[in-house]
Amino acid sequence: MPQREIYLLSPRAFSPETIAVAFAKTSRSPESFRDIAAELSDEKSAQFHEKWVVGYGHASVAEHAVLHIAFEGVSRLAIESIESNRLASYTEKSTRYQKWGSDDFWIPTELDGHPLRQEFVDTVRLLFKAYADSQDPVRTLVLERFPRRENESDEAWDRRIRSKYVDVCRFLLPAASLANVGMTANARVIENTIRKMLSHELAEVREIGAKVKEVALGETPTLVKYADVVPYWVETTKELEGLGNREWGTGNGEWCQLVNYDKNGEAKILAAALYRFGEMSYADALTHVKSLSASQLDGLAESLLGRLGKYDIPLRELEYSTYTFDLVMDQGAYAEFKRHRMMTQTPQKLTTRLGYATPQLIIDAGFGSQYEAAMDAAGAMFEKLYAFHPNVAQYVVPNGYNRRVLAEFNLREAYAFCQLRSASNAHFSIRRVAQRIYEEMSRVHPLLTKYMKLHEETWQGVEQSYFAKIA
Repeated sequence: MPQREIYLLSPRAFSPETIAVAFAKTSRSPESFRDIAAELSDEKSAQFHEKWVVGYGHASVAEHAVLHIAFEGVSRLAIESIESNRLASYTEKSTRYQKWGSDDFWIPTELDGHPLRQEFVDTVRLLFKAYADSQDPVRTLVLERFPRRENESDEAWDRRIRSKYVDVCRFLLPAASLANVGMTANARVIENTIRKMLSHELAEVREIGAKVKEVALGETPTLVKYADVVPYWVETTKELEGLGNREWGTGNGEWCQLVNYDKNGEAKILAAALYRFGEMSYADALTHVKSLSASQLDGLAESLLGRLGKYDIPLRELEYSTYTFDLVMDQGAYAEFKRHRMMTQTPQKLTTRLGYATPQLIIDAGFGSQYEAAMDAAGAMFEKLYAFHPNVAQYVVPNGYNRRVLAEFNLREAYAFCQLRSASNAHFSIRRVAQRIYEEMSRVHPLLTKYMKLHEETWQGVEQSYFAKIA
């Protein structure tokens, strides 16, 4: 019997394209990966990809070539495009733990030579000044409420209280704020990323897409060289933007609506669990589950979820029930919400027309009037920019303004989201969202949601404790 071996094909020894070919060839070659890789050159790898990936469309081969791309000095608005690719990993400069300097913002290329450029810069500088000025009074208040512990070092104390006041001041940071993000993805994802960015409405994003292509060509010259603008995305986006700008109403004021869910979701999940470990058809499993009494269903749910630990991932069968939410949350909360890429998310563009949230600490620190003046100035600038270019207007929108997002996810992802984002160390804006989503789901599917382990608070409690105003 052949000996088992598990080893790395190191990127220090082989290029990403060569590793991809070595893995691809194993489907037809009995040789070891080491032997296959040793026979390959960059030229032979490129020829393989030209034939099989480009010529015959075997794009999955490109998934074995992995790139690590560093983005520095890109706007947080552009980062949304970068991070919109589901099958990739990202780490981004945090607004919770880092502070921004007065010049750390992007001036949109579209404003070059335009009369609104200087007014845009002045408004963003006003927001950054308010952001900087708010830190001392809010920090002083936080220090009073969270005194230094016995034997706690200066560094440990600062680290403990930093997020508590930076968390609040960040509501003033606009989408033009510059940040850094690291991205790890395979060449297939990178190729799609480049296409999306080159087809984007904003010049900054298109410029970044062109640079990503240039950088990726150095490592995967064959796999990304055909990535280009996609007319379908450009033209469809333009047409739908025109159709969607009609005045159809502003909603009923409800910020969290469960607009659709699978009414048989709990039965479907339980039936799928029985199906996985049994030998019956799914129809028979579903019929059986529907015949059970309430106490028997409780027992079956306990068997499926009762042993879950705090960090355990539920069985995959929880994916057979889905939920669709129409949500309104502040942009700071959305920045964390968007990280849950197993969801299907459709965010609307940034706007100031849905009002803004005011943290209670801002009021308690005596900074309320300055905060409101800065936020209102951003709202006025947004309207001027919107008349010129609706997409460019997004840059001036601060984190505290509200935004709509449609999200669909399954129960398994709901466990991940609600438990993580309701934790006591999570930002209060996203805790409010997680608790409300949990409440809505538990109302319609109490049998399987009761096993979620959430921090003991309510969304109403979060609002009362942390917000002076929501919109």
